[in-house]
Amino acid sequence: MIDIRKLKELVRLMVENDLTELDIRDEQETVTVKRPGLNAAPQYVVAPHMHAPQPHAAAMSAAPAAAAVAPPVKEVLPAIESPMVGTFYATAGPDKPPFVTVGMNVGPETTVCLIEAMKIFNEIKAETSGVVEEVLVKNGQPVEFGQPLFRIRPN
Repeated sequence: MIDIRKLKELVRLMVENDLTELDIRDEQETVTVKRPGLNAAPQYVVAPHMHAPQPHAAAMSAAPAAAAVAPPVKEVLPAIESPMVGTFYATAGPDKPPFVTVGMNVGPETTVCLIEAMKIFNEIKAETSGVVEEVLVKNGQPVEFGQPLFRIRPN
């Protein structure tokens, strides 16, 4: 099931960018958001990703349903997103350590990275408390507005 916060963010991005349709797919789910007209309300369609049947599907269907084990659902952690378009920098300089690393505790005022936009380096704060679980971009990589930079496990 899709997180309502993610859905609201998708709708906000559609409105801000004057999009009429947005289609996102990954291994677990497919999300399609459509706006038929400028003044019409958005329509939402969320569908699980279907996989091709296994060769032994007939043999497996004879087994009791209680024996079936659902695959584990990967937890989607909140992200620190890029507030602007620019270039991501994990460190303050080539000889400096990264601002944050996986496993590090951060607070709302913790600087997590720099984003260079129009020759200006902008400090990006965590704006949340938690533990850095994943760094999603590489040093020097261009980033877009709203692009997830880090996954944080809230405290």
